Amino acid sequence: MRENNEILNPNSEPSPFEKIKKINEYRQEYWSSRELSRLLEYTDYRNFLKVIEKAKQACFNSGYEIFDHFVEINEMVQIGSGATREMQSVALSRYACYLIIQNADPSKEIVALGQTYFAIQTRMQELAELDSEDKKRLFLREEMKKHNVKLADAAKNAGVIEPIDYAIFQDHGYKGLYGGLKAKDIHEKKRLKKSQQILDHMGSTELAANLFRATQTEDKLRREKIKGKEKANKTHYEVGKKVRDTIKELGGTMPEDLPAPESIKKLEQKKTKQLKAGEKDSSK
Repeated sequence: MRENNEILNPNSEPSPFEKIKKINEYRQEYWSSRELSRLLEYTDYRNFLKVIEKAKQACFNSGYEIFDHFVEINEMVQIGSGATREMQSVALSRYACYLIIQNADPSKEIVALGQTYFAIQTRMQELAELDSEDKKRLFLREEMKKHNVKLADAAKNAGVIEPIDYAIFQDHGYKGLYGGLKAKDIHEKKRLKKSQQILDHMGSTELAANLFRATQTEDKLRREKIKGKEKANKTHYEVGKKVRDTIKELGGTMPEDLPAPESIKKLEQKKTKQLKAGEKDSSK
């Protein structure tokens, strides 16, 4: 389990998931499965263990070592009247919590909150491993392309068929994330030319926020089997707003206030030239 230091706005209220985060003697963060179960409103810990098992399977299927993210421990648990007893628990990594949240009861408001929180934080951890802003932008823009295709397919299954309807659907997501601004409004606020695409002029922070919006909306549309254009639009807006609320909670800059860097297409061209140059050198 890796350490992940976060800088929170001192004037904002930390997430309930952040409040129960623990740090071990190696300065690694983790969450107690028993505390997480109570936060997620599981009155019977045995039922929560079933969710943990599903999360472990998802971890294995994703190619990760289960024991890197789920570590069995003993901890003192309060059992009433101030008395405590040593009981079995599991030390969970941030990624483990993300998988658990994805397999928990989606009808609970706290679970929906956790899905956004851990999706964002897990992606932040992945980005921390990239050593430059350019690499982060290229990685996220490519991810955005892939997930927009998946989002479009999920929206189609929900009943968003015509191009005009999909444009309206996309605007609902932007409005939730950008405080009411539609794609056209964002374009104007960023002072982009008509030929320029919004996503090509986003830094890594803004791209990450939009990627969270897209992935979580797609997941929610499929998981809850949402049908109808209006319901799909509402879902996209609500997910976008939850991502916005999380950014605010963490003290981040609102996406509409982030600067618009040069087109990522220039970075893609530069990367292509470097690859071609490398191929020429290796053939000599």
